[in-house]
Amino acid sequence: MTATTTPVCTSASTAVYPSFSSYVRARGPVLQRTARSLTSNPCDAEDLLQTALTKTYLAWERIEDHRALDGYVRRALVNTRTSQWRKRKVEEFPCDELPEPDAAPSVDPAEQQALRDAMWRAVLRLPARQRAMVVLRYYEDLTEVQTAELLGVSVGTVKSAVSRALGKLREDPELACAA
Repeated sequence: MTATTTPVCTSASTAVYPSFSSYVRARGPVLQRTARSLTSNPCDAEDLLQTALTKTYLAWERIEDHRALDGYVRRALVNTRTSQWRKRKVEEFPCDELPEPDAAPSVDPAEQQALRDAMWRAVLRLPARQRAMVVLRYYEDLTEVQTAELLGVSVGTVKSAVSRALGKLREDPELACAA
């Protein structure tokens, strides 16, 4: 589907400035492509170009160097598009009932504390070496390398010991009841 474009500034033949009319006829398609690159809709691009050409026409006598008209019109296009973007409306739709967010189920602080206590008791039941590695990894937030250096063991030892410790914590009956 090809879009048909209407001539830019169709009333330019009756313009007070014949040089403006000839400029629009000569450069209109190029300026239309520039306007099209600034918008997502061909109709909006035509409106944008029309507004920029109107601004150019009103300033025609003040423009000293007519060899730089393309730059002037392009700047008018960009400035106009920026102004349109800044003035865009945020659409609001009235409704009978206000949409209220669903309240997140509040967690009972006592239950949170009970879970923390059960977790700490389960950690205390771990063998000393596994307990040290779990505390350093998850309570102190050290990396596996840092934990290995601190305890004087290899990284692989830390990985396997933490894996076994987490397995024991998953199977702990007190934690299963608390969760």
